[in-house]
Amino acid sequence: MDFELRRAREKLEKEQKERKERAKLRLDRERKAKEEARKQREAIEAVHRSRRLDAIQAQLKVDEQMQENLLAGRGIVFSRILEAVSFQGSGDKIKLPPSCFTGLSDQGAFDKGPLYFQLSVVHQEGSSEMIDTDSKQSTTHSGVLEFTAEEGSVGLPPHVWSNLFPIDSPKAPLIEVQYVWLPKGTYAKLQPDVVGFSDLPNHKAVLETSLRQHATLSEGDVITVNHGILTYKLQVLELRPSSSVSVLETDIEVDVVGPDSGLESSQPVLKPLIFGKAESGMVEEGNYNYFKFSIDNDIWDRIAAEDVRVEVRIEAETNNGDTDLYMSKHPLMFPTRHQHEWSSHDIGSKVLILGSKDKNLGMGAYSIGVHGFKGTTKYNVAVSVQENSNHKVGQQAGSSSSMDIDAVECRNCKHFIPSRSIALHEAFCSRHNIVCSHPGCGIVLRIEESKNHLHCDKCGQAFQQGEMEKHMKVFHEPLQCPCGVVLEKNQMVQHQASICPVRLITCRFCGDMVQAGTSAMDVRDRLRGLTEHESVCGSRTAPCDSCGRSVMLKEMDIHQIAVHQKS
Repeated sequence: MDFELRRAREKLEKEQKERKERAKLRLDRERKAKEEARKQREAIEAVHRSRRLDAIQAQLKVDEQMQENLLAGRGIVFSRILEAVSFQGSGDKIKLPPSCFTGLSDQGAFDKGPLYFQLSVVHQEGSSEMIDTDSKQSTTHSGVLEFTAEEGSVGLPPHVWSNLFPIDSPKAPLIEVQYVWLPKGTYAKLQPDVVGFSDLPNHKAVLETSLRQHATLSEGDVITVNHGILTYKLQVLELRPSSSVSVLETDIEVDVVGPDSGLESSQPVLKPLIFGKAESGMVEEGNYNYFKFSIDNDIWDRIAAEDVRVEVRIEAETNNGDTDLYMSKHPLMFPTRHQHEWSSHDIGSKVLILGSKDKNLGMGAYSIGVHGFKGTTKYNVAVSVQENSNHKVGQQAGSSSSMDIDAVECRNCKHFIPSRSIALHEAFCSRHNIVCSHPGCGIVLRIEESKNHLHCDKCGQAFQQGEMEKHMKVFHEPLQCPCGVVLEKNQMVQHQASICPVRLITCRFCGDMVQAGTSAMDVRDRLRGLTEHESVCGSRTAPCDSCGRSVMLKEMDIHQIAVHQKS
């Protein structure tokens, strides 16, 4: 009986224990389920909270960007993403599609003055990453040229294209074009890539001519400046009052700093010459070496008084090569076969003698071009000031007033010889001398020298036999002008100095060296002697110093005489 009761009690205790464990497990499962549900609710709430925060931040960024656009555009919000295409043009003015004209016009942008745009690279083909549109390498500014581009595209001139894509040019880049307002620039610091820019005559006028084709400047941009055959790239280091400014109708103080050391130029360079000091050099066939010197006021006064003359001398050190000597006065900095004012083509050493009778000589800077005519030539070039003799330049020595009355003309050399010795002279002269029979020559030569005396069949000039080949190549070999005309040397020099449309002239209005162009369209401008460039450049207006009225530059002299009675 006790045994059965004990077994029943143990069984009951075991069942109770199992029920307690099952209840405990159920409570644990319920507790874990509640904990898991709580964590899920918290995670969902965190996600919703994060999304709300992201939405708020995105809205804040949109509002901030909108506010920035409103401030940048002075109340005008205009932004388009367009495909960039290049076109040949100058300056920084872009071409936009007609729809942009409508969008800007609807907001009254044209009533606020010139249009300026910020251009940013937003995508490059072949790259899935967005480019930082705030980087200087992918952002620049521009004006607008016209609204004739195809819809969905924007035309970029070379200046804008190279600043947006300084390394690689993608095939189909996308550009964000955003309307902005820019302050007028007051200061700019520029740095050329190579030496020589500051040596240009009137380099400020050269820079002004280049900037006249621009509407904006941005720090980090590179400006290309052309002057004749030279091309300089100037980087914008600093601008005031902003990192991007307008250059329209404003006066800007410009500082040009020296280039980084160690950069060599592939362009011609003028090496300075000191009077009386020779410089050595070596030139290969077809190449040029250039030098420069200056005639100051003191030297010119002595030249004008015919006390001294200037000699430019080249001494050749090699026998297997030969050079040509060309010389010009600035602003023509680099004389060539086509363009020069003085030249010498003697074989071997050569000299140019310049005196007061040279109409192109005066105070100023001069360039010397040593051209390699044949082979490789080592040479020494020097400029010196030489004293004239007692007789003035061009003055003939006084002749004897006691010429024999009975003098007789020699039948061979045509010189007048005293009659008492004419027979002896003619006998000697006819055996040893011969007169050149070429029309206009008549020079008396020794018989052994006459075999080496030749005349050019084309121009009639006299030369020694060894000089004829060079003369024919230099003076009578046809030369092709960049404008397409083919002429011989002398005609080519006259052509490029007078009527060639691509000749370089110094504009009387902007002071820059530019291509002359064809004849002016306006008959009055042609009568004034203005070239095509000067006719256009002179059409710009400037305020009169006396009355402040805006007058065209080419009419300013007439205005001063007619209105203000100034001579």
